Amino acid sequence: MSKAIRIHAHGGPEVLTYEDADPGRPGAGQILIRHTAIGLNFIDVYHRSGLYPPPGGFPLIPGGEAAGVVMEVGADIDWLKPGNRVAYAVNVGAYAEQRVIAADRVVKVPDGISDEQAAAMMLKGMTAEYLLRRTFKVKAGDTILFHAAAGGVGLILGQWAKHLGATVIGTASSTDKIELAKAHGFDHVINYREQDFVAGVLAITGGKKCDVVYDSVGNDTFPASLDCLKPLGMFASFGQSSGPIPPFSMSLLAQKGSLFVTRPTLFVYNARREDLEASAAALFDVVLSGAVNVRINQRYALKDAGKAHADLEGRRTTGTTVLVP
Repeated sequence: MSKAIRIHAHGGPEVLTYEDADPGRPGAGQILIRHTAIGLNFIDVYHRSGLYPPPGGFPLIPGGEAAGVVMEVGADIDWLKPGNRVAYAVNVGAYAEQRVIAADRVVKVPDGISDEQAAAMMLKGMTAEYLLRRTFKVKAGDTILFHAAAGGVGLILGQWAKHLGATVIGTASSTDKIELAKAHGFDHVINYREQDFVAGVLAITGGKKCDVVYDSVGNDTFPASLDCLKPLGMFASFGQSSGPIPPFSMSLLAQKGSLFVTRPTLFVYNARREDLEASAAALFDVVLSGAVNVRINQRYALKDAGKAHADLEGRRTTGTTVLVP
């Protein structure tokens, strides 16, 4: 019998239970996958804690990205066959040894990229792709600020932004994380526990500030992030690891320099099949080129998902983490 992690009620890491879970057979337009690696992301914590409502209710199998091998294909699928390596980023359902999934949500993994790399970078890497290439089109000469530089998205985005010719500024909480971020494309990293990051940005840029701020932290970095932006700059809030941003007056954006603010999500940006394919292709290309290196910094057995969540929330992880079935 296949195993999976299920959540039956909101709570701490202890609510993640390792149970038997029959994936079923694929129907028309579906495939059955045997997972070889599963990505760990903060959105998994949000679903577990109740910050985000659980899609489909309880019981819930969390997890939004994974890689594996096709075991069986349903009707009306002629572009996949058993044995193909595939990967995906969806909403939930990845914390399982096997699963049935819509075929139009997966992409083939090219030679040169391992299953663990694919599992660790689909959600995070395609998030970096849309932030850099679609939410705000970063170009040579731009200056960007990215909070949580040593996190999974940060280590990919830092390298990619540097590859695009930007000056890349980050924030991190420790000396080790600062050094890790600097090894992954960041030109400057501010220790926000020891220094006010707004003052740090002003010093680094000579008062010119940044073209865009990418923020997955939320409450702890707002509204100070707005003070890091040039007039007409963009604040892209794509997560809230420290809690949601409190309500604020739109007039604040005028006062800070006619700023733009957006709250993007990967699943809207890649809702269309053609956008998903283009995003994944861009990610695979930049990794295969060597411009972006995806390293796995932590591995946990799937049955130990609770410990992985505790370490993630306790900021004891860096970069990318995978669960191994």
